[in-house]
Amino acid sequence: MNKEDSFSEILKKSSFFLLIKPEDKIYSNTALRNSFFEELESLVKSGLKNIEISWSNNENWLDFVSDIKIKYPKINLGSASIVNQQSIEDSLKIGLDFSMMKFWDKDLFNYAKSKNFLLIPGIKNLKDLKEAINLNCNIIKIYPIKSKDHSIDILHYKNIDFIAAGGLSINDIKTYKSLGYKAIIIGDKGIKNQKFDPKISEWLKNN
Repeated sequence: MNKEDSFSEILKKSSFFLLIKPEDKIYSNTALRNSFFEELESLVKSGLKNIEISWSNNENWLDFVSDIKIKYPKINLGSASIVNQQSIEDSLKIGLDFSMMKFWDKDLFNYAKSKNFLLIPGIKNLKDLKEAINLNCNIIKIYPIKSKDHSIDILHYKNIDFIAAGGLSINDIKTYKSLGYKAIIIGDKGIKNQKFDPKISEWLKNN
């Protein structure tokens, strides 16, 4: 099974991805780091399956994400906000399962493909969507979902798995699933004052 197919299988069982954007101080502040891992531990115990961590050029990013990978080998772990080849190389080095781009970048997509690495683009207009589909991209993040091109009707694309992202919270899962999205990404609305939204844990326990 290729990487896209494995990812599609994961999407059948998943409703959301939790996007974590670590602040630089978490790398050097042990107390902050420990409290983050405690919070994460409780979410994983509640059943969290998919995490993506924003890529950072900080030299400690690799160690931080590697720690998560070692601690939770069953988590579908990826990197986000991929902007250059370096971020793909870092993700490969850790052995991440996937990465997501903020926006569409054809050269970066092809670079990831040449490395046999799954890079999911962020797309909001029809031109980019068509270009991605022409390059056999079957998993697409619509971002930012609130300002997507109205001419994009995801129901027209039967063989593509769409993920909705941008300003969404755990409360949005039902709405976007009903619109045909396979999953949503919860970013800023999933973390308040360095604490994960308690509704996420609640949702995980009930689903």
